[in-house]
Amino acid sequence: MNLLHGTRFLNIPCIFSSPDNHPLLVQFNSNPYYCNYSGFQKHQGSWAEVKYYKKCTSHYKAKICNGREVDAFPDVQTLRKFPYDEIFGKVVMVRFDSNILLKKELDMKTQSVINSVSTIKYLYEAGAKVILVSSWSVKSNAEKLEVESVADFLSSALQVKVGPRKCHFESTKLKVEKEIENSEIVLLENLSEFKEELSNCSKFAKQLAKGVDIFVNDAFSQSHRILASTVGVSRFCSTCLAGFHFEEGISQLKKAIDIDRKPYIGIIGGGNFRDKTAALEVLACKCDGLIFIGNMAFQIMNALGLPARSEFVEHGAFEGALNIVEFARVNKVGIMFPKDFWCMNDYSPKQLELFPYSDIPDGWVPVDIGPNSLKEINTLLSKCRVKYSD
Repeated sequence: MNLLHGTRFLNIPCIFSSPDNHPLLVQFNSNPYYCNYSGFQKHQGSWAEVKYYKKCTSHYKAKICNGREVDAFPDVQTLRKFPYDEIFGKVVMVRFDSNILLKKELDMKTQSVINSVSTIKYLYEAGAKVILVSSWSVKSNAEKLEVESVADFLSSALQVKVGPRKCHFESTKLKVEKEIENSEIVLLENLSEFKEELSNCSKFAKQLAKGVDIFVNDAFSQSHRILASTVGVSRFCSTCLAGFHFEEGISQLKKAIDIDRKPYIGIIGGGNFRDKTAALEVLACKCDGLIFIGNMAFQIMNALGLPARSEFVEHGAFEGALNIVEFARVNKVGIMFPKDFWCMNDYSPKQLELFPYSDIPDGWVPVDIGPNSLKEINTLLSKCRVKYSD
């Protein structure tokens, strides 16, 4: 299992024990009002220590750990409960998850794929005009991920013809080539090509939602991001629903949150720490300990004042990471992260080298946690019971 990606929530019968030398686990036992922190920056090949002084903001406990605030899960209107006969003839925009439907080897037997496909086919069979929107990476093979190729791939997966539509955003107007016909499924241009998508541009979102009667969000993995195609369009659509895949994600999340066995440990991976700060604050409130892996780990290292190469530190993530560290200190929540990584470089992409987290050479990029970290995490979680995974 590659622990650089994904999130798992688990129950374990005992809390962390302290490691030696390099701090893999930080267990906070005090409740200070002011804290001294040290940061490291690399200058001319060597690490320089930078000290700073900051007041701990214990208001997070009042703001986040208020039982009514945390446990009151928002009510979400779902496609499943929406009247079927009211879909006919409507223009429905579906924000699908490209991480699920655009996999090279699409397994039609997995629940996530079944739910994602069912959302689109359900709307199509109900007589709606379906507009599919999403974003996908073109770094690996840009030619195969042109909108025409993606439309052909989705046609095969859905067993229904999907028509590609190129679009251009100019002078606050989104121009879509060719009108959408009755009972047709169309795919719009890759939204990652538009900077307005990432910035949640209101004018772009308004144009994207123009003529849309119902918006269906089925990209659960993008819930932490504020995008024009997930958040912005909802302001301009009279009806907003959660698709079948999104609904299943909410159901699994509720199960994870409703766990009453202690201790409760969360493993957090991936990147985009800044976008996930609010969700991490809530998770920190529910958990007795947090394990950070992947790029997330370097943001926590930086906030703890440990050496972290500048290229691994996300812009704008420091304050959020520091808040999580402060919250953990105040509420005695354990923090854990890998202390060694398997790394690769551009010159020898097939050659992996093992380095401690504090001494990764320039030009090398972590691709997985190292054997020492894996052994310690496995030992720690050997008696865990997995409660939620995605």
